[in-house]
Amino acid sequence: MSRFWSDHIHELVPYVPGEQPKQQLLKLNTNEHAYGPSPRVFAAIAAKNNDDLRLYPPYEASALLSAIAKKHNVATDQVFLGNGSDEVLAHVFNTLFLREGRPLLLPDITYSFYKTYCAFFKVPAEVIPLAEDFTIRVEDYTREREVAPAAIIFANPNAPTGIALALDDIAHIAQANPDSAVVVDEAYVDFGADSAVALIAQHPNIVVIHTLSKSYALAGLRVGYAVASAEIVAGLQRVKDSFNSYPLDTLAQAGAVAAIEDQAYFDEKRFAIMQSRDKLTKDLQQLGFEVLPSKTNFVFARHADHEAQQLHQGLRDRHILVRHFQQPRIEQFLRITVGTPEQCAKLIAALREILNA
Repeated sequence: MSRFWSDHIHELVPYVPGEQPKQQLLKLNTNEHAYGPSPRVFAAIAAKNNDDLRLYPPYEASALLSAIAKKHNVATDQVFLGNGSDEVLAHVFNTLFLREGRPLLLPDITYSFYKTYCAFFKVPAEVIPLAEDFTIRVEDYTREREVAPAAIIFANPNAPTGIALALDDIAHIAQANPDSAVVVDEAYVDFGADSAVALIAQHPNIVVIHTLSKSYALAGLRVGYAVASAEIVAGLQRVKDSFNSYPLDTLAQAGAVAAIEDQAYFDEKRFAIMQSRDKLTKDLQQLGFEVLPSKTNFVFARHADHEAQQLHQGLRDRHILVRHFQQPRIEQFLRITVGTPEQCAKLIAALREILNA
């Protein structure tokens, strides 16, 4: 605490990311890509690593906008760029959720940064419990309310559960709330779910957020974006340009374009991760774990006979990091990033040792 801080700083409870260890551990706790980026990324960054770095990056980021628009078959004025999807989310909160004190609807178990941003931007939230099987109940978001929500937000596939909502259900939510933005955070969608970008033409209140940190293995470059109607993007751009008109640096833009354009590498590696995920799920089930159905690069699992905290510590003692959320309803689950086949085998061997002990 400091007497020099602004008044509201004392009330903030910052988001806590997964541990970034300094010693050598098998890191399966932050959902980073199991493989490296496309080789084209390194070549593209090297080509830009010259004296031109003294210049500001291209303000329009036209090459990156074009690559993203082509990927999703939308116009470039429907794409909004940010320094990672968390910054995109911040601009979304500021642009779309502050509406006469109306509430933002969000699930009780989802990406915890949403609640952090609600506190930061003073957005009133109505937290809606997931069903017993940890799925989103569509009817909770489509029923009549005395006060229409300012907006709705959820991750799809959801995090940390890994469960995906069907596009028909998302369309139903959007149709039932035509005057509210429906923000679908698709950080993990490339690992087996369907993107709601396909719904935007029919439902202009849908906003889809993507990151290149997960399926493109570019967490270190910090590139995120939103796809929405041109009307919504114009509002996001107005807020961004009032905050920081140069969010993406030259090297990040070059690397992101190269990654998006290497579709063959992208597909090869994401399919490899999906294959490893399915095998990891079966291996965990054989050890007695309940594993929620995942469409992500992680699994969410619990064991009926063993405390999650003890399993988490037992793995750490064996130099393996996974994520444990000490949060109601999910305190007995572990979130485990899908690694390479060799890394997954090492995890299973360690868990077998712990369970047998």
